[in-house]
Amino acid sequence: MKQQFESLGGEFVMAAEKIAEKLIDIKAFVFDWDGVFSLGAKGVGVSSSFTEADSMGTNMMRYSYWRKHDEEQMAVAIITGANNPTAIQFAQREHFYAVYSRIHDKSRAIEHFCKMNDLEPYQVACCFDDVNDFPMARICGLRFMVRRAASPLLMDFARDNQLCDYITGSQSGQFAVREITDLVMGMHNVYDEVINSRIDYDWQYQSYFEERQSRETVFFTNDIHREIVPMPLPTGQ
Repeated sequence: MKQQFESLGGEFVMAAEKIAEKLIDIKAFVFDWDGVFSLGAKGVGVSSSFTEADSMGTNMMRYSYWRKHDEEQMAVAIITGANNPTAIQFAQREHFYAVYSRIHDKSRAIEHFCKMNDLEPYQVACCFDDVNDFPMARICGLRFMVRRAASPLLMDFARDNQLCDYITGSQSGQFAVREITDLVMGMHNVYDEVINSRIDYDWQYQSYFEERQSRETVFFTNDIHREIVPMPLPTGQ
């Protein structure tokens, strides 16, 4: 499996065996949005987007965790420094646990998320791409960085300062999330049974999915004092 991901350009900054070992403790997965699910393009009238391939990947990873951990749901969240309505819509559709928007210090969002879900930071994996994500990468148990060929020095910084454990071969907008979720599923050692269960839409998948769908996403942001507070959604969301 290691060779398959390396052939894509994936880089195991930490030994694959060590990542698999640390994955045993992981109970939650947190994603940045811009540059991870989307290209991060911004502008008047410009909306960010996501791919269904990445969406399916997050769902299959959550299901593989459920099967691996005695039908326990994986806590999942999005932490973004910007206002991303598409991230909110995606999280609601996929029944993520939480979305943190306009967050100045993402490590504080990790701490808040951990307290809310009775977790420790070492039990959280994160997926990210840029400088403002390093505070959360510094405290999370596993760190997956999305490659950007235009930022070789930033990737060197992440390696040298032990801020990432795996760097994707895929870049932003090229299904990097799916690469990471497939890697995690493979390391769960339940890949084939998860895929076959979803193909058959069997009782186990239905049980997982019904439980997943019962989760109501909650939303947070920073107030003027940079404290994390509940975020009211616009009418209609």
